[in-house]
Amino acid sequence: MHVLILGAAGMVVRKLTDRLLKDGRLGNREISGLTLQDVVAPEKPAKAPMPVKVVASDFADAGAAGGLLADRPEVIFHLAAIVSGEAEAEFDKGYRINLDGTRYLIEAIRHAGGGYKPRLVFTSSIAVFGAPFPEKIGDEFFHTPLTSYGTQKLICELLINDYTRKGMLEGISIRLPTICVRPGKPNKAASGFFSNIIREPLAGQEAVLPVSEDVRHWHATPKSAVGFLVHAATMDLGTVGARRNLSMPGLSATVGEQIAALKRVAGKNVVSRIKRVPDPAIISIVNGWPRNFATDRAAKLGFTTAEKTFDDIIRIHIEDELGGKFAA
Repeated sequence: MHVLILGAAGMVVRKLTDRLLKDGRLGNREISGLTLQDVVAPEKPAKAPMPVKVVASDFADAGAAGGLLADRPEVIFHLAAIVSGEAEAEFDKGYRINLDGTRYLIEAIRHAGGGYKPRLVFTSSIAVFGAPFPEKIGDEFFHTPLTSYGTQKLICELLINDYTRKGMLEGISIRLPTICVRPGKPNKAASGFFSNIIREPLAGQEAVLPVSEDVRHWHATPKSAVGFLVHAATMDLGTVGARRNLSMPGLSATVGEQIAALKRVAGKNVVSRIKRVPDPAIISIVNGWPRNFATDRAAKLGFTTAEKTFDDIIRIHIEDELGGKFAA
């Protein structure tokens, strides 16, 4: 089985790549080759157990997708996108990359010929939903995105569902919670502060909190996100039915609950490194985001999380990213 990963320089994808290299297989099938693509060349793994090709290309260029399908990958993980804050600030860029790139990809699959019908795992977002919200967003809640990013993700969901319905590919779209704690450096995602207020203080650095502590949001760890992706790539899609778009399990917490968990796990000195600096632009975006979900359908289909409390989320970050130590 050949596997193609789009957006392979991203944080979650690097962890997915590590998982695939370690396992050497997806489900009960051995991985015979791996292609890693991003606009900046992803780092090529050392001593990989299978051939690995690294491709630096603009995913949204017309014609780029055809070359990426040359090895006829049987599973495609599609995580190529620009993040929410950038898509909102740069309207044309957001639609070009987040929508046009996906359309080029599925059109290239459609015209590949020879009965080619890969499994396409698309990472969507809970930003496809917009306020006003019920207490918990269930599987039947309507889609009214309030950002360009959410709109772009929703259109891609619909396209992938339709191309799957027409028998052109095997698509599934998983709406990831906000990934927390995201390792590495802050990015342009409007949701970045959810990780920043944990990651930076644990590293001995100050972090800015741009919203109030009563803001509630939906979270999952990088470890859970990788598990969701692998399961989506290997599950029996016959059990999913015609609706191939699923909200993933997660954990709902307020910013205040995040900070309280950080204090319990790491102490008050770490929490004191969080500085309150309100940002009207971030506040405006976050006010239109979902807060809590009922993900019964995903759970019944075998999607599970690695954490039960926000304390767990912080401990997983300390163990996986900081070698079990932090700056007290």
